[in-house]
Amino acid sequence: MRPPSVDAPPRTGRRNDLATVRTLLPYLWPKGSAEMRVRVVIAILLLAAAKGINVVSPILFKFAVDALDGKGAAIAVVPIALLASYGLARVLSIAFGELRDAVFARVAQRAIREAGLKTFRHLHRLALRFHLDRQTGGLSRAVERGTKGIDFLLNFMLFNVIPTLLEILLVCGVMWGLFNFWFAAVTFVTVGFYIFWTVAITDWRLKYRRRMNRMDSEANTKAIDSLLNYETVKYFGNEEHESRRFDAALRSYEEAAVKSKVSLAYLNIGQAVVISIGLTVVMIMAGFGVKSGTMTLGDFVLVNAYLIQLFMPLNFLGFVYREIKQSLADMEDMFSLLKVEREIDDKPDAAALSVTDGEIRFEHVDFDYTGRREILKDVSFTVPPGKTVAIVGPSGAGKSTISRLLYRFYDASGGRISIDGQDIRNVTQDSLRAAIGIVPQDTVLFNDTIFYNIAYGRPDATPSEIEEAARMASVHDFIAEMPDGYNTRVGERGLKLSGGEKQRVAIARTILKGPKILLFDEATSALDTHTEREIQKSMDQVAADRTALVIAHRLSTVIGADEILVLDHGRIIERGAHGQLLAAGGAYARMWIRQQEAAKAQETLEQTREPEAREPDDSGEDATEAAE
Repeated sequence: MRPPSVDAPPRTGRRNDLATVRTLLPYLWPKGSAEMRVRVVIAILLLAAAKGINVVSPILFKFAVDALDGKGAAIAVVPIALLASYGLARVLSIAFGELRDAVFARVAQRAIREAGLKTFRHLHRLALRFHLDRQTGGLSRAVERGTKGIDFLLNFMLFNVIPTLLEILLVCGVMWGLFNFWFAAVTFVTVGFYIFWTVAITDWRLKYRRRMNRMDSEANTKAIDSLLNYETVKYFGNEEHESRRFDAALRSYEEAAVKSKVSLAYLNIGQAVVISIGLTVVMIMAGFGVKSGTMTLGDFVLVNAYLIQLFMPLNFLGFVYREIKQSLADMEDMFSLLKVEREIDDKPDAAALSVTDGEIRFEHVDFDYTGRREILKDVSFTVPPGKTVAIVGPSGAGKSTISRLLYRFYDASGGRISIDGQDIRNVTQDSLRAAIGIVPQDTVLFNDTIFYNIAYGRPDATPSEIEEAARMASVHDFIAEMPDGYNTRVGERGLKLSGGEKQRVAIARTILKGPKILLFDEATSALDTHTEREIQKSMDQVAADRTALVIAHRLSTVIGADEILVLDHGRIIERGAHGQLLAAGGAYARMWIRQQEAAKAQETLEQTREPEAREPDDSGEDATEAAE
């Protein structure tokens, strides 16, 4: 099943929004966390207190105005007390709101942390098929926007929109009780029409925001992809081509952003018209009430205070509603990643792999990626404990697929793969991968220090263990010669190191892991002949007394293997030791002859070069030269 694109436009609709909110609720009311639940309850109580005081404070102000409008000695005392009470109420309303935010802050941040961590872990558990299809830039933006969406939704929907709607109902009730039905009706209709206008226009505007997000993700993806392939861009002189691709995405973003801004002006103008009409009508009604004597001057001020108090957060409602809708869409994008099925999953009763001897056995294994083209067909072989078996063959024969099946990045379509008699589909993936150490063809290092990259094989290893692993991989002396030693940073994907240096770091990392089974997946195919020989020595030392499966293109690297399998079009067509296969005069012998002829031609070419034009024969040990 092909995973959904993370760059798809956010989906909208009540059903999806409600489903997204339901997905968020467990983070808001977490099981087994009494502290978080207590914080939620306290925050709600503080919210209720703040809103209650907010509704009462204009009434205190009304009484103060009425008292000031009166006669006699009461003016000297009563208004001061009422005004002081009004001031205290305003302070308490703000204080309760701030305390609410302070109490709820840990709940919100814990929810963001847990949701982000869960998504991150799930992405690492997804099958290789998903990660081969992904666009890293768009994926990272989906997670980033999703976590920000949680923060916005919790803080504004819980503590802004819902309380404001409740306050509107309370104010309408108070105005109906103090005055008459029409004051409440006009207020309610005005607010209702304001909300309707805001929701309708904001929904209309969302298509521009969705396009902005889509173009933002596309531009980010293109930028990251181009920068990661910096050298390739330079090789082909395609800087302007990359700039045009990036600018095309930015231009689409620009157009969508302009339309979004223009439509925002329509929204704001409409909101201003609705507020002005409603406020004017209610104030005229109050003015006639004061004139007729049915209302006091304090009542006139009270009506004005309530309306201003309501419309101040409502002015903010357009932005809040738009951001809430967008936050829901962003959260839906992130939570949809959690719905991507884990193609390769542990069985409920899966046990840890128990490695005693380290025997690997492939029994009649078939595999296809798409169900339409078979990659492996009836592949059977055994790697005895402590022995080395090599798999060779032309490109596309299915060699690397064997390593991916052994690591269980995919499950075989047919047949069985076992280690010490245990079907790898019946054991936990963690224990399986802990038992296998791999040195891949394209070693990718983290943009950190050499120390960190070696320690990645076993993060709890001591510095002395890391140094010993580096010595065994013949990389310690090179590291010691560098100005910063083990603290030397290797750059993005390890680009500051040469191919040979990266492979030695990868071997050291695998040595530190201490696996019982080793897998070398064309570990020297991209290196020059001299460097290959040096790396091969390190690999032979590491593989001694360990079960090793070597996948190789260059036959010179597998001469010493206990058995060599020749793979072609997904089938094993020959097997035997190096000498036996040469004597048989088959596919292996023909490959050997071709490679030997190519090696001799290369050697002759190098011998005819001028001495000053020759490459320095230092097996790529100078990181500075590699970087240059």
